[in-house]
Amino acid sequence: MSFTGPQVNLEPRFLASCLEGPFFPNRVLFSPTSFDNLSLSDDIESTDDGDATKTPLTQNYPNAYSDFHGCGTPCIFKSGPEWPISEGPLIGWKGVVREPRPVYRHAIQPAWVSIGQRIYQELDSFDVMWTSINPLAYANAGERKPFCPLIICIGVKPNTLPYEKAVAAAAIVKKILAEAGFPDLEVAFVESVVTRSAGPKLLPFNPLLDDVPELRKPFTPALGLPIALGKYPYHEGTAALYIRLSKDDNRVAILTCAHVVRPPYLSAAQKKSKTKGLKYRDEVIALGTMGFNNGLTAMMKVIGGLYRSIEVWNRSIDGLGKFHQGESNSVTKKRNDFLDLVLKAIEKIQMVNTLHDEVTKQYSTFEQRKIGFVLHAEKIEVSEPHKFTNDWALIELYNDKIDWSSFKGNKVFVGGNLSIADFGNTMFPQAEDSKDYYYPEDGLLQAYGVVQDNEMRDPQHLDVHGEKCLLVVKHGMATGTTVGRVNGLESFTRIYTYPGINQTYMEIAVLNYGQPHGKFSSRGDSGSVVLDRIGRIVGIITGGAGPTGETDISYLTPYWSIEEQIKFKFPDSFLYDVVDRLSIFPSSRLRYHASSLLVSSYHTHSLLRSARLIYHFVVNADVMDC
Repeated sequence: MSFTGPQVNLEPRFLASCLEGPFFPNRVLFSPTSFDNLSLSDDIESTDDGDATKTPLTQNYPNAYSDFHGCGTPCIFKSGPEWPISEGPLIGWKGVVREPRPVYRHAIQPAWVSIGQRIYQELDSFDVMWTSINPLAYANAGERKPFCPLIICIGVKPNTLPYEKAVAAAAIVKKILAEAGFPDLEVAFVESVVTRSAGPKLLPFNPLLDDVPELRKPFTPALGLPIALGKYPYHEGTAALYIRLSKDDNRVAILTCAHVVRPPYLSAAQKKSKTKGLKYRDEVIALGTMGFNNGLTAMMKVIGGLYRSIEVWNRSIDGLGKFHQGESNSVTKKRNDFLDLVLKAIEKIQMVNTLHDEVTKQYSTFEQRKIGFVLHAEKIEVSEPHKFTNDWALIELYNDKIDWSSFKGNKVFVGGNLSIADFGNTMFPQAEDSKDYYYPEDGLLQAYGVVQDNEMRDPQHLDVHGEKCLLVVKHGMATGTTVGRVNGLESFTRIYTYPGINQTYMEIAVLNYGQPHGKFSSRGDSGSVVLDRIGRIVGIITGGAGPTGETDISYLTPYWSIEEQIKFKFPDSFLYDVVDRLSIFPSSRLRYHASSLLVSSYHTHSLLRSARLIYHFVVNADVMDC
């Protein structure tokens, strides 16, 4: 069919590839990393099914799929009264969608860590292959108040815990809770696994000026940079923050998770090299196999979706006919509207195609995407004295791989998945809690300051239901920009490596922010920095829990704990200087009631909080009002 409207000029074979599969013209696609067929020690959950008989869960526990409906988490057994469910036929039944909610200011908080430790020790003695212990509240989606203010939700490896043993284990946990003074708290055992995921200069990034910033972002040094080991490009993660190693030189490193750059099979190779007297340097690339493919696929899907839209709009133009004198104004206006849509779509296709050409020519090989090497990776273990996961690494950058003249520093792209309206409605949903509302003009949220332990336990943000909580945002390799709520009680996680070997950690859970927003993280997001709504650093993503291959709860290690560890190993290090510093403090953002910021003793840019609750800027040791 011949269309009268403008046409797209693309190489036919490339266009055919763009038109393959589903198309989503208005969003960038990201896919989670899949390591399900690998066995990588502490990084990847074993696929062993255990010895339990594979009896349908509903045969023993009728509410196996209704208790946590919407979370994707099947329940083996839950103590206490039944939770309400919607009436309806079994076939096609959707049920009430449950939402996990954070818990703050509960009477159990001061004693929770010791109670949780006793719980997992008893579970170990009872031979329960638990994977996570999450103290959570639960609400029905859309409802303000949780119907369950606190339940101890214990994840176990799928097909390892028979119903009768789950009932007995729940009784043990209930006894511990009763002895601690909380006899009314209930316990649930659910099936859940914990996972750890893991040339030319990078492209400059300026969302205000770039043609298609959401597609360009993965190939830039903006926070959320996808990374992988050069020799293991399928073991992927995300860069968290840029750190200066010393004020006396220009060395810059990026922070990420140790399990991203030190999977067990690589550690074995290192040991072998060292025994032979060889110097071993683990080089890191920007965008591993999945990250690079996702970036290209996103461009092609946008082109394909726009092309199909152009076909429809051109048919509409044909249907309206050619312009003639005396036709109605509504017909003329509608034809012009369709023409405008077609011309804008063609222009965007040309922009995306230009970016696609640039990326494929300059970044196709691993050699072209090398950005640095592993400077230091911590042994993954429980850190003292705070008991959080010790899971961080520093990658020293090759200076010639970054265009420092356009470098934005520690800024997180909060655009893409979130519109300006979405950001405001999600992060500042209550009028009485929006005096500090600010959306960066370029969509890049400056990371600065640290959310301390006391505020994580007793936050003052108000969520969409008017409940106090800590609202956070991140941009990761797998899921892009997402929002969530931080839990106020610690979670315990268990990683099973090889038979008979396991590791137990304490972490902070980040819960999804309701059904419309999707999950907070997925495999490949490990290392992503998590910020509160005004940019203060909360922590970095270390993993997640959920049904096999899925994530419905994310875990982070608090940055205040990581910072202590980094300072111990690299005492001269500090966060990369604020870039375009004055632009992040417009007049509407001068005053805050937030935690004090760290003051650097170096003669470099840093932030200082005055006694009058006004932030000041320190330049070469001279204090200036902003």
